Amino acid sequence: MARIVGYNKRTGQENEDQNEDLELPLFKLATIANATGNFSINNKLGEGGFGLVYKGTLADGQEIAVKRLSKISEQGLKELKNEVILFSKLQHRNLVKLLGCCIQGEEKLGLLYIHQDSRLRIIHRDLKASNVLLDQDMNPKISDFGLARTFARDETEGNTNRVVGTYGYMAPEYASDGQFSVKSDVFSFGVLLLEIVSGKRNRGFYHSDNKLNLIGHAWKLWNKGMPSQLIDACIQDSCNFSEVIRCIHIGLLCVQQHSEDRPCMPSVILMLGSEIVLSKPKQPGYLAHRKSTRPDSSSSMPESSSTNTITISELEGR
Repeated sequence: MARIVGYNKRTGQENEDQNEDLELPLFKLATIANATGNFSINNKLGEGGFGLVYKGTLADGQEIAVKRLSKISEQGLKELKNEVILFSKLQHRNLVKLLGCCIQGEEKLGLLYIHQDSRLRIIHRDLKASNVLLDQDMNPKISDFGLARTFARDETEGNTNRVVGTYGYMAPEYASDGQFSVKSDVFSFGVLLLEIVSGKRNRGFYHSDNKLNLIGHAWKLWNKGMPSQLIDACIQDSCNFSEVIRCIHIGLLCVQQHSEDRPCMPSVILMLGSEIVLSKPKQPGYLAHRKSTRPDSSSSMPESSSTNTITISELEGR
């Protein structure tokens, strides 16, 4: 018999208070994510008022069904808690047994919301440092959706003859062929991770020894077993070293040459928030140094032309 695990995506102090009232085993988010293939749509069993229900298999082989509370659900935490408490007290051979629950927040990035949880799937297409704003509490806010494209829930990618965005953050398949998808934004996010760790911009970065851009330089250091040399000197003495190295690793996974090799944003969030084993990154895209008269300018150009009527940019081939 399949067993149900209640899962809540919302965050805040209220969640912590709920844990005290639940007489059930509490599962880690990573455990549930691994069991369901990172909440893969291929594992969807159905959908109800709370959100989607996924099938999964725990590490011991036990099959489970996971009810996941959606952020846009009309039912909330109180209703979920009520179901969990009541269902945990019921035992009957014709009732599915409640195995446990997980009350843990996951939405740490607005990018995950627009890719997966909003009513429309949105691809930003111009994710870069200057489009991520910080509020007074240093919480990041994604801004500037002027170049964004919306998709139906069953659409995953698109093509355009008019490439728009900012060189240095564009995925290779988008800059060269106009192909964009959620993995295009993942590439841009990976560039941001490497920029945060290094304190350098990929756009305009030039290493005198190897003539590589920031991505290429990070890849070379990684292959040499010296990723720590990428860390900004300003944070080397105060940072959690292992976490920063993990961020470099995740950043390189996000900027891999081929879109199918990059993780999706739910997987990126899981990797950032847990200690699951990371796969070995493959060669990233855009290893060569690129020149520009402006280090952080959005561009708009026809696919068949290298002329930009808005800014002056030059993109050198790989």
